[in-house]
Amino acid sequence: MCPGWDIHDVLAHLVDTAKTTRVYFLRQMIAAKFDFDRANKDGITRERATTPEATLAEFRRVRDATKTPPAALATRLVEAIVHGEDIRRPLGIFHSYPGESVEAALRYQLRTGVSMGGGKERAAGFSLQASDSRFEHGSGPEVHGTPLALLMAVSGRPASAEDFSGEGAAAFVRRLEQEERGTGDR
Repeated sequence: MCPGWDIHDVLAHLVDTAKTTRVYFLRQMIAAKFDFDRANKDGITRERATTPEATLAEFRRVRDATKTPPAALATRLVEAIVHGEDIRRPLGIFHSYPGESVEAALRYQLRTGVSMGGGKERAAGFSLQASDSRFEHGSGPEVHGTPLALLMAVSGRPASAEDFSGEGAAAFVRRLEQEERGTGDR
């Protein structure tokens, strides 16, 4: 679900971010000449073991680490939930997350621009409303969906029309599809 990355790459990325401290992040960015995508690619190369099983073993070893790059702590929720789904969905694995964690990640993504990995522009002009909680954001035609469906959509993951309802649902999904095809305005 991450263009150019397979499931093993996503897992290696999660290992890399779990090990990344603030100082190490700065070193990585300097080595990558401040190219965020290159730094991510280098981290995947470094942490991708020869087999998915070995990478998974390392992930299990570091998954409770409390280190973080110099970013808002909500980015850790975004990483865990969105990339968790990037791994689980293709494998047909269902997982439920604490609602407050999903909503915190969604609020962060809605404040963060697309150029920084968020989804502010994707949601602009719509009133996003959670179908199973009191979460609401924005104004405009209403789009109802679970907080997880909304989070995945504004995070740039493929959206399904079945995941959304409301007067703005069709236009919201159309915007996401246009962006995915590279024909949307960012």
